[in-house]
Amino acid sequence: MERKRLNVTNIRSAGYDARGRVLEIEFANGGIMQYTGVSEEIYRRLMNAPSPGSYFQDQIEESFTVRRVR
Repeated sequence: MERKRLNVTNIRSAGYDARGRVLEIEFANGGIMQYTGVSEEIYRRLMNAPSPGSYFQDQIEESFTVRRVR
């Protein structure tokens, strides 16, 4: 999955697979997590948020099933 770089303290990049509805987040510490059941609209809002880190914490982090990739 191709990820786009984010200028956020704790998030390095984010990518989205529309077919599988999977959001992939690469954190600054090198960890990669996949969140399933995420709509394309949520991904768009994350990428366009004034504070993507806050948006992630408020709307995504504990709202979707997560799987550690790395």
